[in-house]
Amino acid sequence: QVQLMESGGGLVQPGGSLRLSCAASGSFFSVNAMGWYRQAPGNERELVATITTTGITNYVDSVKGRFTISTDNTKSTVYLQMNTLKPEDTAVYYCNRANGWKYPWGQGTQVTVSS
Repeated sequence: QVQLMESGGGLVQPGGSLRLSCAASGSFFSVNAMGWYRQAPGNERELVATITTTGITNYVDSVKGRFTISTDNTKSTVYLQMNTLKPEDTAVYYCNRANGWKYPWGQGTQVTVSS
């Protein structure tokens, strides 16, 4: 059973940066397009960034130019570098497969952007 473990969240001021990590219990990123999702209170979970097995990335418009998704297949880890953070980025962030069925969701990591 694959387990996803997100980390790296925290409280940051507007304009600040955070780097999120998602580690998996097995080496499976090389065969799965992966994504970072986020869910703010009262909102649906949304997909904000994806990366294919060949390294092609895609972002939702609201984070383009600010967020960067990457993977380290040797460490079975996917990252989300978040720069120029805004209060509206506040949410719990999760990683999972980008398409189709999903692995069991991890606990996520809380990102709070506030002064």
